[in-house]
Amino acid sequence: MTLEIVDAHHHFWNLDKNYYPWLADREEKHFFLGDYSSLKRNYLPDEYKQDARDFKIIATVHVEAEWDRDDQVGETAWLHQIFRDNGMPNAVVGHVWLASKDCEEILNKHQQFKLFRGVRSKPITSLNPDHATPNGAGSMHDPNWRHGLSVLERLGLSYDLRVPYWHLHEAADVLGVHSNLQVALNHTGFPWDRSKKGINLWKNAMRAIAACPNVCVKLSELGLKNAPWTIESNRGVVLDTIEIFGIERCMWASNFPVAGLKISYKDQLDGMLEIMRELRSSDLQKIFSENAIRFYKISLPQQNPVS
Repeated sequence: MTLEIVDAHHHFWNLDKNYYPWLADREEKHFFLGDYSSLKRNYLPDEYKQDARDFKIIATVHVEAEWDRDDQVGETAWLHQIFRDNGMPNAVVGHVWLASKDCEEILNKHQQFKLFRGVRSKPITSLNPDHATPNGAGSMHDPNWRHGLSVLERLGLSYDLRVPYWHLHEAADVLGVHSNLQVALNHTGFPWDRSKKGINLWKNAMRAIAACPNVCVKLSELGLKNAPWTIESNRGVVLDTIEIFGIERCMWASNFPVAGLKISYKDQLDGMLEIMRELRSSDLQKIFSENAIRFYKISLPQQNPVS
């Protein structure tokens, strides 16, 4: 039986028509995978379907791709045009500055679009564990930022959390107050330091955030700046994450095209399936589709699969 897959995190962009500062004229100096110049090209459903052609992708979730922040609802509107023409994406995670005074106003505009499910808004973070934790405007300690979380919770919207592992204890303290807010931790908590000490710190941080029952995790983006993507290097990280969060709170995601800087779609997904080969088929179905369908309230397309 062919495994049905929901890709819980990917991006599209059309650089000919839309403005993404980091892909246009504002170089991201600290990009976590290093040189990303090869991403500065259009990536649209045709390119995605070509990358994913070997698998039965039944639905996808588009996560905000740092579209022009002066037009935060524009990306959501554009993605609905993409959906009408291509049948994907099937859920949209947009952007709003959680600490902004017009946070709720912008969320209300997003909610006019039927595929909108929640937001990803990146708090200010430190570059490494040795730097002091930011505590000013735009950080997780910012009262205005926390108010934005309360607005999401009240409106029944989800929150995609993207921070490195050394901020997960802090995130657990903040999100524990918002027990009705559904949260998706992005990219396996970014286990960038694969030394024994680094992995232990990452695991402790993952246990802290997993103690919040409203937080699930995306098994995604295991790429490292200075090392190749391999089954051997990622096996422990994936299996530890599943053990910490449990099957019901894990969902696979490609993070394409960004992850393509380190590995092809096919090799990544084949590698993840190999790592999880001992899991029961029912558990694989939860990780690769059912959990994402539930979290993002996805209505599956009636027509042919996405790819």
